[in-house]
Amino acid sequence: MKVYYTMPRMSLGQAAAAARKAEELGYDGVVTTETNRDPFLPLAVAATVTRKMDLVTGVAIAFPRSPMVVAEMGWDLQEESGGRFILGLGSQVKGHNERRFSVPWSAPAPRLKEYVQSLRAIWQCWAGGGKDLAYIGKHYSFTLMTPNFTPPPMGHVGAPVTIAAVGPAMLRVAGEVCDGARLHGFCTRKYYENVISKEIGTGFERAGGRARGNFEISGGGFIATGPDEEKTQKMYEWVRYRVAFYGSTRTYWPVFEQHDLLDLGEKLHRLSVQQRWDEMAKEVPDDVVDLFCARGTWANIAGAIEKRFGGMADVVSIQSEMGDDSPMFDPGLIQDIRRIATPFRGFDLPKAA
Repeated sequence: MKVYYTMPRMSLGQAAAAARKAEELGYDGVVTTETNRDPFLPLAVAATVTRKMDLVTGVAIAFPRSPMVVAEMGWDLQEESGGRFILGLGSQVKGHNERRFSVPWSAPAPRLKEYVQSLRAIWQCWAGGGKDLAYIGKHYSFTLMTPNFTPPPMGHVGAPVTIAAVGPAMLRVAGEVCDGARLHGFCTRKYYENVISKEIGTGFERAGGRARGNFEISGGGFIATGPDEEKTQKMYEWVRYRVAFYGSTRTYWPVFEQHDLLDLGEKLHRLSVQQRWDEMAKEVPDDVVDLFCARGTWANIAGAIEKRFGGMADVVSIQSEMGDDSPMFDPGLIQDIRRIATPFRGFDLPKAA
């Protein structure tokens, strides 16, 4: 199992030191999120100061950016890192697309499917020296590429593409056209077994029978841990709040439905409508929080991770607590987690034309 370090939301001047330290400790990669910072720029810094780690956006919001723009950034990051960049994309919800990013909204799953296909077509064109760019879809069309705008070949055809997937439609898209799925923290093993695994498998079938060993699944829950009980409990309370926050949104209720918790979802939703955010977490009991996370101090968290994520996730990421710098594990603990067996064997990337 890979262990990623989630980069804290920090300035670019701090990113180099954080990435170097993560690599020195033995992390398999660093992952950036798109909240109040751009997700690509810290990885550009990390690419210049690291040599082995994966560099992952987890995730970058897709629709506000043209696939051509993302293709360019992905190509540059893949070139500079020597093939270590993994592109993670997410659709975000309608309100954020329309009101925060000012981009039109349409059904996200078919649109993101075309987005990924567009990226592949652009990268394949560049790998072939800028010839024959001809992707025409309902949402995206790319038919012009000239030598002046074609980057030099780099030995890779773009990068692995993974997408954030929660609902059945997006899970099927992940299985059909992507290299992996980035599961939401608001996820339980029961939801994985009854919904996620089935829908990704349907995507595999639509693609002509893809292999799970070439498809990377990341996340699917939270990790509440720390060097001692006090820090672990603090993180556990952070997870409780996240469960309450996401559980207040109807989009995530299919997960609650698997556990007969729709009444809790209704209660949390009412509190959110009333802007009573500080009261929501206390409505989520410990047994519900435990459905969503692995919990334990550094002394025993590896076993808890194996029990909660084993056979399900190929990658786990260490979250930061409430926006603070997340503590870095020691090398021994990282190696304990890395020994957990997973189905993933490696990406099967397209070859240059």
